[in-house]
Amino acid sequence: MSTSTYKTLAQISPTISTLTDMYTVPAATATTISSLCICNTNATDGYFSISIAVGGAADDFKQYIYSHLPISGNDTFIFTGGITMAATDVLRVNAGLTNIAFNLFGMEAS
Repeated sequence: MSTSTYKTLAQISPTISTLTDMYTVPAATATTISSLCICNTNATDGYFSISIAVGGAADDFKQYIYSHLPISGNDTFIFTGGITMAATDVLRVNAGLTNIAFNLFGMEAS
């Protein structure tokens, strides 16, 4: 029997301009991302990037959902998707400023 758990999958504020693994789908699990909230807590405008690496593959341009998408100071961007990910897939994020927060929500099925 399959078990589905709805939850906060990850929260991170990555190092500036560093592509960072935010969430890796656990073994024997499938994940559906319901939303990803990006909050720029700075007064200064910035940018962010999001990619999905199938099977944890090395970074490649084809993986990007957003690349250097602008985000205004003191603003929040909410991605609502329904992206499905398989075991060992990795969601990665990058921020052009410090103090840009990423919050990932969804469901894990195992």
